[in-house]
Amino acid sequence: MTKVLIADKISDVAAQAFAERGIEADVRPGLAPEALAEAIDGYEGLAVRSATRVTADLLERATRLRVVGRAGTGVDNVDVHAATARGIVVMNTPHGNSVTAAEHTIAMMCAMARRIPQADRSTRAGAWERGRFMGIELRDKTLGVVGCGTIGAIVATLAQGLKMRVITYDPYLAPDRAASLGVTLVTLDELLAESDMITVHVPLTEETRGLIDGDALAKTKPGVRFVNCARGGLIVEADLKSAIESGHVAGAALDVFEEEPARDNPLFAHDEVIATPHLGASTLEAQESVALQIAQQMGEFLLTGMVVNAVNAPSIAPEEMAKLGPYLTLAEQIGSFAGQIAEGRIRGVTITFEGQASALDSRPLSAAALQGLLAPRLDNINMVNAPLVARERGIEVREIRSATAADYQTVMRVDVQSGDRVQGVAGTLIGGGGLRIVEIEGIKIEAELGPHMIYFTNEDRPGLIGSVATILGEAGINIATFSLGRRAPGGDAVGLIGIDSPVPDEVAARLRARAAVITLQRLSF
Repeated sequence: MTKVLIADKISDVAAQAFAERGIEADVRPGLAPEALAEAIDGYEGLAVRSATRVTADLLERATRLRVVGRAGTGVDNVDVHAATARGIVVMNTPHGNSVTAAEHTIAMMCAMARRIPQADRSTRAGAWERGRFMGIELRDKTLGVVGCGTIGAIVATLAQGLKMRVITYDPYLAPDRAASLGVTLVTLDELLAESDMITVHVPLTEETRGLIDGDALAKTKPGVRFVNCARGGLIVEADLKSAIESGHVAGAALDVFEEEPARDNPLFAHDEVIATPHLGASTLEAQESVALQIAQQMGEFLLTGMVVNAVNAPSIAPEEMAKLGPYLTLAEQIGSFAGQIAEGRIRGVTITFEGQASALDSRPLSAAALQGLLAPRLDNINMVNAPLVARERGIEVREIRSATAADYQTVMRVDVQSGDRVQGVAGTLIGGGGLRIVEIEGIKIEAELGPHMIYFTNEDRPGLIGSVATILGEAGINIATFSLGRRAPGGDAVGLIGIDSPVPDEVAARLRARAAVITLQRLSF
């Protein structure tokens, strides 16, 4: 039975969802790193939240692991590069807690504007200091949203309900999307200069780490307030502390910190700082949502191979899978064919999509083609790590699209540059999803693929076909299919033979010895 380990505290609906799919789920939250490392090799899936650190050392111990699922958005506790190199899919749930995180952001803004935590502490202490806790209205203030993805967009909508003006800096946000949200696209410098409050909603990457530093803070207007419910490390805490102490920044509301758990942070000493312990996703609704979502995603992948919300592999939505499924097989098979006939080190690959194939999402198809290409030469290659391995080995990958295909409605082609040659294989899909090879090394042919094949190039001479069939017959090898193609009468030709059993070395040697045979290779699919 397929087994997954739930290593963090996640809603019980996750284990139930796995069980409904026939997947055994062991719930063992709070394992020490050593205990987790000892246990991980028994599982094909690992479900975590933010407490468990999925390191390269842990992944090296996980020889059966196929997928890591993060019940939440951020995956900074997962070594995604190491997972990718090992062909392990890393999934998250980018939308399961979006509303909850956005509502927490608005709650922090309101609490900061009216100084509610400070007033609460004072009142509980017996003071009645109505004049001390003067607040500000949010109405007519300018809110700067750094990163207007799913959560940022919800924050923008909620802020507009409070009659705030919303501006955003997001280099990936299309102008028409900004217009539909009613927000104004600006540069980061413009956002810093114009905002009364600034909230950040971007992932923590090398590009975004320290995005709000001393230089950025110096560009803000006096009295600005900051909210960070996204990821610690986006705001440089030491620079923020200095800006608060100088009076330039009026306040900050932080749910995340550079180091967590944040038990002794210098910012805690400042009365104008509101802090919560990473509660952005902490509602009953959100926890059930992300738990159910990650279990469904991991279950579908483990049982069917469907990839949804992967951060290191092309995702295929359920409605796309029926259409893409046959094309994925086609891409992997022609990639495998090209990889098996290529001679020498592969230096470049061109993947061409013609006709109907040109309208499809090429990312999973290219990954499948690279998987097929590299698998005959390397171990442990799949759609997840094939693009990374190709890059690391200096293989240049190009994609070409053409809305028309010469002889068929849809064609995929893989051309491989190895040594001083370029060898290409093209295939198509026929009715019912059947796969056909339609061109090899520029020569038209129509052939089915089977588990055991013989591919040969030859001079177009009489008698060759008969002699090849005779040799196979004498060896007791049954021919299932026999397909031929030639460039011109008497010129270069190719043959592809499907057989019911593998060809022994001595039989292959006899075939290669035929006078008209130029090259002969045994293929398997």
